[in-house]
Amino acid sequence: MAASTFGLARLLFVKLCASTIATVIVLDCRAAEREANALTEAVAATDAPRNLLMIAAGGLLSGLLTPLTPQLIDKFSGGSGNLRMALVAVPFAVLVFFVVRRCSANPLWAALLAGIVTMVAFVCAVNAAIWIDLQAYGASKMMRNVLAGLAGGFVGSGLMALAIALLPAGPRDAALWMRILLTGTLAGTLMAVDSALDLDLTSVLYPVWQVAVAVRLAMVLQRGKSG
Repeated sequence: MAASTFGLARLLFVKLCASTIATVIVLDCRAAEREANALTEAVAATDAPRNLLMIAAGGLLSGLLTPLTPQLIDKFSGGSGNLRMALVAVPFAVLVFFVVRRCSANPLWAALLAGIVTMVAFVCAVNAAIWIDLQAYGASKMMRNVLAGLAGGFVGSGLMALAIALLPAGPRDAALWMRILLTGTLAGTLMAVDSALDLDLTSVLYPVWQVAVAVRLAMVLQRGKSG
């Protein structure tokens, strides 16, 4: 009887020890997981400003290349006016492709689609600006350029925001995309500066607009990715 009681006590002791060890292992695993998550978040927080600076530099470069692109297209390309106009947007479309790939969980095809949409949005923005300029005939040149820039910025950023929002990993928060729309619309007024300075192969509009919209897009995608 005493031996049986001793054996039962020993069995209970072994189970208690095993349970304690298992609990400690689980707690250690959870602590390690929390530390890993904290480290990942810290790395992401450190990388975010650097990524935005790189994107801003890319926007500046694409904005400087955009007014030069028509000279190259005239030498090597034929086709319709809209097609040639779409090719002018290739530098910025490439930047948008990399922004969507790096700042969101979208697949490769979605990033490619975002680049194509950027080219289409550019064509629509230019046509909208031309149409508004014609409608404002009779107003001062400065006013016409401001209105045309607002229209072009609104259409271009609006189409980009709408299309990228509908991608698989695009944030569904309309308030986030309204920031891109507002940024692109207001930056479009710089068209009046280009006109006032009579710029041709250089531009104030394109570098500022593309930096602002690209950075804002990255911020929106990062917010959606973290959320």
